[in-house]
Amino acid sequence: MLRIAQIAPLFEAVPPKLYGGSERVVSNLTEELVAMGHDVTLFASGDSVTKAKLDPPWPQALRLDPNIRDWVATYNLLVEYVRRRAHEFDVLHFHIDYFPNSTFSRQNTPFVTTLHGRLDLPELQAVYNFFPDVPMVSISDSQRRPAPDIGWAATIYHGLPEKLLTPQPPQPEQGQYLAFLGRISPEKGIERAVRISSATGIKLKVAAKVDNADRTYYDSEIAPLLATADVEFIGEINDAQKPAFLSGAKALLTPINWEEPFGLVMIEAMACGCPVIAFRRGSVPEVMQNGVSGFVVDTVEEAVAAVARLDTVDRAGVRRYFEQRFTARRMAEDYVRVYEKLIAARAPQLRAVGD
Repeated sequence: MLRIAQIAPLFEAVPPKLYGGSERVVSNLTEELVAMGHDVTLFASGDSVTKAKLDPPWPQALRLDPNIRDWVATYNLLVEYVRRRAHEFDVLHFHIDYFPNSTFSRQNTPFVTTLHGRLDLPELQAVYNFFPDVPMVSISDSQRRPAPDIGWAATIYHGLPEKLLTPQPPQPEQGQYLAFLGRISPEKGIERAVRISSATGIKLKVAAKVDNADRTYYDSEIAPLLATADVEFIGEINDAQKPAFLSGAKALLTPINWEEPFGLVMIEAMACGCPVIAFRRGSVPEVMQNGVSGFVVDTVEEAVAAVARLDTVDRAGVRRYFEQRFTARRMAEDYVRVYEKLIAARAPQLRAVGD
């Protein structure tokens, strides 16, 4: 049994009530580690729910707190909050980007950070390159490309609890619509999804969040587009709503326009037996198996052609592919191997200091 600290982002609760990829992954990992018998403490917002020990540095998710104007201040508090308890753990696992690097490089407890976001910004590369020996976990091999020489400890793909999202019985609209799930922003490619839907003559259902940062983009470019097409905008949905939404879809469209580090919605669809049609960007070729979990395409025209070939994809096979590669248990086991290596590597250093 390991004493493990999981340090989550503070923007959403763990698990998030609606959208929230990183916090959802932290929740899946934390609960699975507890199920495996480890002693886990979760540092997260006070409105989080977990079977681990919850120690909240902040009372509620930042997105729900209208009084927060400087979120960086809360993260500085979080770092010091964890530092004061660091000696109580065998390993510290951060999910808050570069914030731990300086402080935790100066203490004895082994630590590792999973990077959940993009690395193709020069300022990020400068920060990470400044700490080349800090252990990092990538969520896909493609995520590493902009910063190949930092302290990569492993690539570990995300996982979902095996029974969280499952294929549902046939719905009244089974196979009569295409699905778009996640967040509306320029990099997610909603415009391409609408074009694919229009070209195939199949209705598009959009279950997506609109962040405040993307509100102008949505109001000026996307809302008028949705009004002129056969699109049903549902808004954000929670985990309880996803099985019916994805099981009823002919396919999930993931027409991304950026180097997506992972793409949690793809494995959520696979868990429900829903084929995915995804553009060949970022992690997509690693996560997808062409012809098994759906199709990997390069253009809108190829996506339209893939829709016509969906009958060749076995939906039960899509679910089996998820079970083979993307469960929370597999993810947790991969992380435990990293923890054990870090602990073993730190032990000789501590003995040398004691001598």
